[in-house]
Amino acid sequence: MTKDASEDGAAKKARPKAKAKAAKPAPRPYERPRGGEARTIADLVPEIGRTAFRKFGFVQSSVVSRWREIVGDRLADVTQPAMIRFPVGQKAGGTLHLTISGAHAPMLQHVAPDLIAAVNRFFGYAAIAQVRMTHGHVAPAPPVQQPAMLKPVPAELGDSLRDIGDPELRTVLERMAAGLATPPKLPRIS
Repeated sequence: MTKDASEDGAAKKARPKAKAKAAKPAPRPYERPRGGEARTIADLVPEIGRTAFRKFGFVQSSVVSRWREIVGDRLADVTQPAMIRFPVGQKAGGTLHLTISGAHAPMLQHVAPDLIAAVNRFFGYAAIAQVRMTHGHVAPAPPVQQPAMLKPVPAELGDSLRDIGDPELRTVLERMAAGLATPPKLPRIS
């Protein structure tokens, strides 16, 4: 009997080890870290800008970035949108606050209905009902750089550049070839 009892004790000791191995969870499959897939910076910038513009009263940030397109060059040189305020709970009948440079306010008071119409045309509905103007400094917009004029390939550069389909790349290569063909100039020391 003692042998049977000792065998039962050894068997009991062996069972918990077997249960411990069986109870060990299987390894988890690889999961991407939180945050989703990688996105380009260009996709993230509108979201970042949108929150900053909303903080300062702009529901749609494109009003600021496309102001010159909305009102034209003449008005964009002397005005700058400061904020748009809508009545509580509404997205129509808002007030556009403008910063105006110099003594342009009397002229803009006469042009205000046209300005409201232009902004509403941009929104696609009657978003703006009135304009409030304050004097301030309007930062000049950077000059718009015109694209390079695309001309036909000169005959002296050969036929190799005519086969290039991308017009911008062809223009850059033409300029480089023309620059290499001219004799080097001495640098100017000022």
